[in-house]
Amino acid sequence: MSLVWSCNEWDPLEEVIIGTAAGARFPHADASTQLAEYPGRPLDTIPQGPFPAKIIEEAEEDLETFASVLKQANVTVRRPTPWDHDSVFSTVHWSTPGYYNYCPRDILLTVGDQILETPNVIRGRSQETFSYRELLLEYMASGARWFSAPRPTLKDELFAPEADNLTPLDLEPAFDAANVLRFGRDLLYLVSATGNKMGGQWLQSILGSKYRVHFMEDVYFGSHIDSTLVALRPGLVLANPGRLSDETIPDFLKEWEVIYSPPMENQGRHSADYLHKAIGSEWIDMNLFSIDPETVVVDSDQHQLIALLESKGMNVEPVKLRHSRMLGGGFHCVTLDVRRRGTLEGYFQGSPN
Repeated sequence: MSLVWSCNEWDPLEEVIIGTAAGARFPHADASTQLAEYPGRPLDTIPQGPFPAKIIEEAEEDLETFASVLKQANVTVRRPTPWDHDSVFSTVHWSTPGYYNYCPRDILLTVGDQILETPNVIRGRSQETFSYRELLLEYMASGARWFSAPRPTLKDELFAPEADNLTPLDLEPAFDAANVLRFGRDLLYLVSATGNKMGGQWLQSILGSKYRVHFMEDVYFGSHIDSTLVALRPGLVLANPGRLSDETIPDFLKEWEVIYSPPMENQGRHSADYLHKAIGSEWIDMNLFSIDPETVVVDSDQHQLIALLESKGMNVEPVKLRHSRMLGGGFHCVTLDVRRRGTLEGYFQGSPN
């Protein structure tokens, strides 16, 4: 029986990969990083080198706490093999050091019993899945289907957006797995700085007629989808009011109840220098992770958000990732749900059979 089975964001969790901050570096200052992580910043102002040791230490402590919460819920927790991100690798077009293994959500996508390596936009992530190779081999041996997207060339011209359309050009498929939210047979794909439209078209072609990929465009160009929309359970989604409204919610999701997050709290805890280097926006603390349809892990500082979720009958596990903003990853980002107990369902009108 395949160890990989995950069709949506909320079914009861049985196995998960949690990333690591060990050896993490700021992404190399090149055209890919400039578009995806620091839009509008000159290359020479993008921070470089290893993240400060204190940040790494505290991030690892918080990931261990998060892992303990999941283990107490009888979830199997796996971790990647450490990788030397100082090492430089190259193609015929560019060379770069690595980045990190903090966010497995960005580079691997589970759809049913399939696990897909995505054609990531940032050059420094091109070899990141090697940290998960032993796990991927184990999953394949158990019966999972393991695919890798066509490797993008990631030449400079891909990162030359036209006017205000801050997305990689449609010269080749390029996207991060975290541009995708899974709703059973329906998947929502955000076209943004970390995913061009061609990437979503490739995904639809690979998944075939059993699935339907919906495109969300001209909403948020910054990065991934999971601080813009959160799928909580069938019939309920959480939306970012700074990026979405009742008018711009994807049409198929208008069949469900949409609740809007309150403002993020405790945003004054970071210095100006910290925020200048940080990868994530203040909305990273809206980045939730579901243990089951009734239970979510939420940033412990977000008291108003916790109250909102509890008013909808949700059980909340409050946990803190102190450097989610610096490292650009909340609870959904730092996880890859490998196995959830459930079946593949169509939840919307017109969902594939």
